[in-house]
Amino acid sequence: MAELPDGIRRLTFPLPMGPLHVHCYLLPGEGGWTLVDTGLGLPEAEARWEPVLRGLDGPVARIVVTHFHPDHAGGGEDARRLTGAQVLQGERDYEQCEQVWGREDWSERLADYLLGHGLPEPVAEELRHESRIFGPFIRWARDPLRLAEGDEVDGWKVLELPGHADGHICLLRDGVLVAGDHLLGEITPTVGLYPDSRPDPLGDYLASLERTIELAPKLALAGHGELIADPVSRAREIVEHHRKRLDETAAALGPEPRTGYDVSLALFGDNLDASGRRFALAEALAHLERLVREGRAVRQMGAYTDS
Repeated sequence: MAELPDGIRRLTFPLPMGPLHVHCYLLPGEGGWTLVDTGLGLPEAEARWEPVLRGLDGPVARIVVTHFHPDHAGGGEDARRLTGAQVLQGERDYEQCEQVWGREDWSERLADYLLGHGLPEPVAEELRHESRIFGPFIRWARDPLRLAEGDEVDGWKVLELPGHADGHICLLRDGVLVAGDHLLGEITPTVGLYPDSRPDPLGDYLASLERTIELAPKLALAGHGELIADPVSRAREIVEHHRKRLDETAAALGPEPRTGYDVSLALFGDNLDASGRRFALAEALAHLERLVREGRAVRQMGAYTDS
């Protein structure tokens, strides 16, 4: 557990997949601590949380989930059980928990969706197998208190900043942004198009980054990697990254239809495992859909051409 400015504490838990760790944050406040994110629901939750809770000078009064991805929300039920705290989560984000983790057919729906965009069947089967392995570690908290833009949690303002996840929320107070995966310092947050997601996640994300620039936080507490000392500059870097990636995506198109899978090979190469290919294909689709909205590409029966 690391001590940060303003009495904030950072917890770092291991992950069995990249980026191999996730940060959760403890924010001091009235009536106890606010825990932001919970890590993955790995076995032996008591052994991980007991020394953390023993080292606090008060109770965990509330738990805030920034977004529904397994490494941030997967340990929600464990954290609630061990702390007795109320869980708070964005309205749209909790809907995605129910749509994805609350349905037994998610892995099949995802595989069918990706197959429809050109993913080879052997890779789809690897993804189904991966879902079966990791499913037991996603113990998300049911029926949280729902949060929306403008709400306050112990003096922290709730911001809806979609992109990395449709319902991603952040907390802002006194120039400090608890960013989840909205901003990361060493890597660029993935932005993908998935079944039942908002139709233009990259457009959402670019707008969220522009809003972050306008808000001008002085420090961002990221879900992975180091603290971000200049969030405005980092947001501008990520905007530029995606503008270049959009140009690369447009350059991968021509007059003949290309599937999202074809474009993902052009953008990310073919040396990826099944999980990496899923992210690459979903990200390629997000960029393709942004190009369609910008008038730089045309979608035809699930494939894409230049305009």
